[in-house]
Amino acid sequence: MLTRQQLEAREAATLAPYATFSADSQGRAYPEAESTTRTAFQKDRDRVLHTTAFRRLEAKTQVFLNAQNAQGDHYRTRLTHTLEVGQVARSVALTLGLNETLAETLALAHDLGHPPFGHAGERVLNALMTEHGGPNDGGFDHNAQARRIVTLLEDRYADFPGLNLTHETLDGLNKHDRAGLERPSLEAQLVDAADALAYTAHDLDDGLRSGLITPAQLAELPLWNELLARVPTAAPDLTERDRRTLHRELLGWLISDLTESSDAAIAASGVATAQAARQHPAGLIIYSPAMRELLRGTATFLRGNLYRHWRVELQVEQATRVLETMFRAFLARPSMLPPTVRARAEAEGLPRAVCDFVAGMTDRYALEMHGLITPP
Repeated sequence: MLTRQQLEAREAATLAPYATFSADSQGRAYPEAESTTRTAFQKDRDRVLHTTAFRRLEAKTQVFLNAQNAQGDHYRTRLTHTLEVGQVARSVALTLGLNETLAETLALAHDLGHPPFGHAGERVLNALMTEHGGPNDGGFDHNAQARRIVTLLEDRYADFPGLNLTHETLDGLNKHDRAGLERPSLEAQLVDAADALAYTAHDLDDGLRSGLITPAQLAELPLWNELLARVPTAAPDLTERDRRTLHRELLGWLISDLTESSDAAIAASGVATAQAARQHPAGLIIYSPAMRELLRGTATFLRGNLYRHWRVELQVEQATRVLETMFRAFLARPSMLPPTVRARAEAEGLPRAVCDFVAGMTDRYALEMHGLITPP
């Protein structure tokens, strides 16, 4: 049986010098004994994996509403997206000599704060909190909400709120609000890149599967044309097998470019420690310039042809009405809220407590709750 110290020694012997080492962790906000058989980051990963918020990702929107019908069974959800991000992050971390466990932990936690109905839900809650929240409430952002979940809202331990994760994991979840802080660790930079990589590939795949994107439309996309050149056997009218082949090849191509470009950037930077990587003036987990240009074009294409497709816009309108109705109803009649939410309201104010409650809902539960408080 390997002890934690032996696992830490294995990291020291096998990881690159610029990786984040478990033994060097700055610890936790609330001191506690570490596991005898797991590293600090393994402990973080396991705590994230067993949260209520993680389980709820199974029924939260990625692009397509997670409704109760068989038509959507094969589309990505927040949970399957999270697992795909974890796979990419672990694969690249292993190749680059980064801390695979920290990367996996950050990948599993990165979308915990997403509300129901995806980015549409986030926009609605941000507008509602801007309208009803106090001067220090700061609207709503799913990254900030993920940190709020793991530091406060998950109620699993008697000795501290939240999960009491390590400083390194919490810092890696702090993607945007970094005024006065160093860059995130290379593992955190990797998860950010893996997130964009995964949703680019699987949104194209789901768009094709749904019929909202057609091969004829994709003929105008440079990334798609280069992909077809790499897979010349793909037919103009894609079969299911063609689509799966292209998705697999796209993932492999993106991962290879990210790995090779990042390896070259790290080597050219001369960084020799995790701290030096954090203090480097530029991010070091990057794509090649050519791939960055292809991905920019793809993001524009998806925005115009998938995310703003009329069928998706119908779902956005539904999400907007559901969340606005619930939010305003709970503010007007807080006696409809569960006791734990009312207790939170006494501590932090009613708007934030309502926001936390609504943001934690799955798509299905939000639709069900909306049905309970609106006339048939």
